[in-house]
Amino acid sequence: MDSRDAIAAAKQYLTEIYADEQIGYITLEEIEHRAQDGVWVVALQFSRPWTTPRTRAQEVLENLGAVSPQRRSSKLITMTEAGDVLSMKSPVRVDTAA
Repeated sequence: MDSRDAIAAAKQYLTEIYADEQIGYITLEEIEHRAQDGVWVVALQFSRPWTTPRTRAQEVLENLGAVSPQRRSSKLITMTEAGDVLSMKSPVRVDTAA
């Protein structure tokens, strides 16, 4: 498996896992190959339509064809060299504000 295969497999997995939730705009954030462990770690972001609060003004603009920005969710997908998913986790967020 090369990096392109790992990215495609991670996106496919995410799409299948969240099929009922109609996620969209899946984007690659990071990819890491840990050859010593025989795993790939792929970080993806995606949008969930219902997680973005909408105002009445946004609804009017969307009816006129505008696209409102959506909040993004992130997942780290770890898989074997063969493409078997070992885990899917939310990334750990580090608050740098003091």
